[in-house]
Amino acid sequence: MRAIVCEKYDSPEKLTIHQVADPVPGPDEVLLQIHATGLGYVDALTVAGLYQIKPPLPFIPGNEIAGVIEQVGESVTHLSRGQRVLAMASRGLAERACLPEAACVPIPDRLSAEAAASFLINYCTAYHGLVHCGHLQAGETVLVLGASGGVGAAAIDVAGALGATVIAAASSEEKRNACIALGAAGVVDYTREDWREALKETLAGKPLNLVYDPVGGQYAEPALRSLSPEGRFLVVGFAAGEIPRIPLNLALLKRIAIVGVNWGAFSGANPGETRPVLDTLLEWIAAGKISPSAGECYPLAQAGTAMMKMLDRKAIGKTVIRIRD
Repeated sequence: MRAIVCEKYDSPEKLTIHQVADPVPGPDEVLLQIHATGLGYVDALTVAGLYQIKPPLPFIPGNEIAGVIEQVGESVTHLSRGQRVLAMASRGLAERACLPEAACVPIPDRLSAEAAASFLINYCTAYHGLVHCGHLQAGETVLVLGASGGVGAAAIDVAGALGATVIAAASSEEKRNACIALGAAGVVDYTREDWREALKETLAGKPLNLVYDPVGGQYAEPALRSLSPEGRFLVVGFAAGEIPRIPLNLALLKRIAIVGVNWGAFSGANPGETRPVLDTLLEWIAAGKISPSAGECYPLAQAGTAMMKMLDRKAIGKTVIRIRD
């Protein structure tokens, strides 16, 4: 089968397609024909050797997959051939993968393979952050930094489903227009020096209750300073490449909370909490409350190009690789 193989940590643009052996499912596994694989910023960092976790070489990148079951092991009881499922799995940039039955989630009818591959990490992180960590209430206002990326887009969608008003911060007119299309009530260009004044005008006297920050860098402190008393600042990631240093006296003087959001660590420590979050999100999809969608889609041969665009912070929405049409 075809697969993207990372043979050494290097620029993602050097990735190429290899021929590798087809996997064979065990008794409690299914063989999945992968149709789409969602990529995150972490995938690009990992290939480049810039992430804190370095998998043994060689490896096949990609963790979020969606496809159709080709074969089931003899102990599989709840899944069947031809069923569409999504899953978290390593080796996602390949034509096939073997997965434990318990790792597979049936794909709702209204989701395409590309949308399903865009869903799992970003939407669970958004729900965990906004609900469990941020205690977001209907009628509150949220500022989402880096709002046009896959992480930000999911936060806009989930916050809207919770009845909050979203202000999206993005660096270009194209990205800000994409945020409006996703459901943001207002947008600001946070690359401008006076962007806090623009945010204040957009708020029009309303409090800013919560900041959702997957970017960090120079944008974090101005966003934190813009919070109203009793506000919550959610630390989601550092896509800007720099971990900000926040004066902790601000938390004291402004009476605000700074909370870390790490869905992977939370779900690993609390496995019983994973399914309720996922079930809620799937119910919201069925009810039309949220609409996960793919951003930019690329063929398998252009996976490296897609990763470079993420590293350059030029991607809009969740980046997806089409493995099979």
